Amino acid sequence: MNAKDLLGRQGEQLAADFLNRAGLVILDRNWRCSQGEIDIVAADGPALVVCEVKTRSGVRFGTPLEAVTRQKAWRQRRLAVLWLREHEVVFDEVRIDVIGVLRTASGAFNIDHVRGVG
Repeated sequence: MNAKDLLGRQGEQLAADFLNRAGLVILDRNWRCSQGEIDIVAADGPALVVCEVKTRSGVRFGTPLEAVTRQKAWRQRRLAVLWLREHEVVFDEVRIDVIGVLRTASGAFNIDHVRGVG
């Protein structure tokens, strides 16, 4: 596995751990269909939360959060509907969140969680 993929997996695990500590229940990870992929699907009480995780080792090309465009958030909403249909579950609300994971020069990680981006 190359360094970029390893960093991405590490970031997704840190994001899942972060969400668990925040009280969300992880329902699915790396769910794929012909339309795309959802990094993390979680339940936050009555809300289904679809999380896009972006991990970076620096900000030379922008922060992790800046990597998620409106189009990407809209695609995540469409994928959420497909996930709900496939799993035949109902939630009161669907929320799209973004988690940015940034590895610092010292090797530590900073996590930013933005709720309701799309």
